[in-house]
Amino acid sequence: MTRLLDLVVEAHGGLDRWREARTIRARGSIGGLLWTLRSQQGILATVDMTVDVQRQRVVYEGFTSPELCGVFTPDRVAIERRDGEVVAERTSPRQAFVGHGSDTPWDELHVLYFAGYAMWNYLTAPYLLTHPGVVVEELEPWEEAGENRRRLRATFPDTIATHAREQIFHYDAAGLLRRHDYAAEVLGGAPAAHLCEKHETASGLVFPTHRYVLPMQEDARVLPEPTLVTIDLTEISVG
Repeated sequence: MTRLLDLVVEAHGGLDRWREARTIRARGSIGGLLWTLRSQQGILATVDMTVDVQRQRVVYEGFTSPELCGVFTPDRVAIERRDGEVVAERTSPRQAFVGHGSDTPWDELHVLYFAGYAMWNYLTAPYLLTHPGVVVEELEPWEEAGENRRRLRATFPDTIATHAREQIFHYDAAGLLRRHDYAAEVLGGAPAAHLCEKHETASGLVFPTHRYVLPMQEDARVLPEPTLVTIDLTEISVG
């Protein structure tokens, strides 16, 4: 790991604690313009998710209906009843986004794949950056909000479902995540800045509880609107 990544992992709870963690359960709300553009407004207005820390899997309780759950893995997404009966499923779910435009309507399985991999990435970072095959390097500092923020560029292997192969993470002087830049492939590759605030500690691990995504210019300057995605977490626990 780089010295900056060492600092960042320690600021978010430390490598040993992350290795011990098995699940992260989070409740809250996910909104923003994206879901309206994809004809799925309100589908994640109330979320109750369990993230497997050591493997890429997320379960959304009450997904689309109180008696259903949504199960995400990189190779398959499924909507199931509580007894395990499969209501709908899709294998190779990333392929279902090929050919989409900026406002192509999504179905519920599109939402499940996108929200599944995205929240797994968000909630397991920065531990995610220590995984085998992830290559990180420190970039020159970036001035924002009156302070110089240190940055890591991460290059991800194909084995991890994520927004894009290359992403940039911005950290404050304490090593806390403040911004995450990417161009999500399944959304057509438009650059975006994901802002992180209101960090809280749960069982020794640190998480931003208020996040929002704004468009980003080619020079990496953030535009003030529209707000593409909002994520507000009201409860987080670690198992």
